[in-house]
Amino acid sequence: MKIPSTIWTLLIGIVLTLTSLWYGQNHGLLPTAASDEAPLVDGLFNAMMTVSTGIFLIVEGVLIYAVVRYRRRAGDNEDGPAIEGNVPLEILWTAIPAIIVIGISVYSFDVYNNMGGFDPHSAHAAPMPMMEESMNMPGTAMAATLKEASVQVAQLDDNSETGIKPAELTVNVTGLQYAWLFTYPATEVTTGELHLPIGKTVEINLTANDVIHAFWIPEFRLKQDAIPGRQTNLRFTPSKTGDYNLICAELCGPYHGVMKSPVVVETQEAFDQWMQEQLIASKDIPNEAVAMTADKFLSAYIQDMGINSEILHQIK
Repeated sequence: MKIPSTIWTLLIGIVLTLTSLWYGQNHGLLPTAASDEAPLVDGLFNAMMTVSTGIFLIVEGVLIYAVVRYRRRAGDNEDGPAIEGNVPLEILWTAIPAIIVIGISVYSFDVYNNMGGFDPHSAHAAPMPMMEESMNMPGTAMAATLKEASVQVAQLDDNSETGIKPAELTVNVTGLQYAWLFTYPATEVTTGELHLPIGKTVEINLTANDVIHAFWIPEFRLKQDAIPGRQTNLRFTPSKTGDYNLICAELCGPYHGVMKSPVVVETQEAFDQWMQEQLIASKDIPNEAVAMTADKFLSAYIQDMGINSEILHQIK
């Protein structure tokens, strides 16, 4: 009994669909999800992986079938039939990719919007004098940038008309060749490590002092450019304790590959204890000793920023 081609097409479609759905949810390509926002990105990635797997199997399956089914037989020297086109088929293979792309675009926009998106307060242009000053006095400019960021955040949190819920922790992050500096405005503590309490909403005020850098923590599913003269913002909530890495994902110079900083997500008690240790260290370690131990890449900033040897050790 010969099985009709429609039945074969239906069976193959079912197998391809089930295979794509299974692999899209079980690919194991993503690192540990460690923030409340990570499932949003994971869902989008899984959907794209499902669609990609299905398209790959269909295209490669048709290709292999055509090679085997329509291969040239021994002794066959005739030309193939002249086929000038198939309008319905061309419309079909144009419409399907267009629908897929539009669907992924809408889904991506929704995820982007849920993670901050087009928040009118998500970017703040820095004053032009600050940008000009950074050309000549990078250390002073960076100090001014961090102070300006603190003022902007305070104004934003105090403005009830914005309708934006104040973050539970604010951190000003500055990228420079080739390190990250973290300032906690509430305590004026500046360190080379990013410590965060678990379960608290964190707002990152991000800028750069020299060239474009990129703030990327894979486990948090966060990636945002740090742009000189402009402040960008990120909001997220760490959901899993552990040690992670903040990586610069933008080629920023010859030592770009070593621009990493530790990120520690810990309990509120451990975070409070760490903060107290930083406050004590900032008072006990004299700034005059920094000049003898300064890293060559940070020598232009240490005096104006008040960075001590403990911070340099963390950055290294």
